[in-house]
Amino acid sequence: MKKFNEFKALLSSLEGDADKFYNKGNNAAGTRVRKGMQDLKNLAQEIRMEIQETKNKAEA
Repeated sequence: MKKFNEFKALLSSLEGDADKFYNKGNNAAGTRVRKGMQDLKNLAQEIRMEIQETKNKAEA
């Protein structure tokens, strides 16, 4: 659950930069959002693997 909470916190932290990019045209904010989205993707993959591992242990 710790990684899931990290995911939510990271997503929340990107909200301000997303607003700056989409509503104010700040290109640097867009770069930060892209980097953050890549971090979210990697974290999501880690969460998926953790869930699968936990599920497999429970079945065994």
